[in-house]
Amino acid sequence: MLAIAGCAGAAVINTSEPPAQTATGAPTAAPSTPPSNAHLVNAFDYVAHVSDTTGYYFTTPSGKWRCAILTHTKAGCQASSSWQSGLGIDGEPDGNAIVVDRDGDPQFVTLEQPEFWLVPGPAKALQFNRILAAAGFRCNVQESGVSCQSEASGKGFTFSVQGFIPQYTDVPAGAP
Repeated sequence: MLAIAGCAGAAVINTSEPPAQTATGAPTAAPSTPPSNAHLVNAFDYVAHVSDTTGYYFTTPSGKWRCAILTHTKAGCQASSSWQSGLGIDGEPDGNAIVVDRDGDPQFVTLEQPEFWLVPGPAKALQFNRILAAAGFRCNVQESGVSCQSEASGKGFTFSVQGFIPQYTDVPAGAP
């Protein structure tokens, strides 16, 4: 495993897996600016091994959402009230999780188990305006909601109880 430290001293975890191959055809739009690493946390503070899966688990400061980056597979969130309950996001499908896979679009899904819950838990809170980047994904929590992105595809989501947008929202560089 290779750990790369940024200027702020936080680690980005790279398990040396080769980057995903992209299909040929119509070019995809690249983000106008690369995601910021200005507010990274140390991913090792969030790592846990559940069953046979290594993940990076966190809750929001309010405790309303439980989220995880599951190594090189997906990132997502579920409600803290009950993993079986719907997310309760205005105007969106009533799945019990929101997920972005390594290469797919973000989507609402109904999971058969609490994939994004640290059991036993609870997971450590990811504080506002901090970025957890590990194993091909990045997530952050801002007062406006939770955001996660696949670094392989650039696809992601941002959500709160008020709504959902199918794109990652980065932490502003000047955020406290």
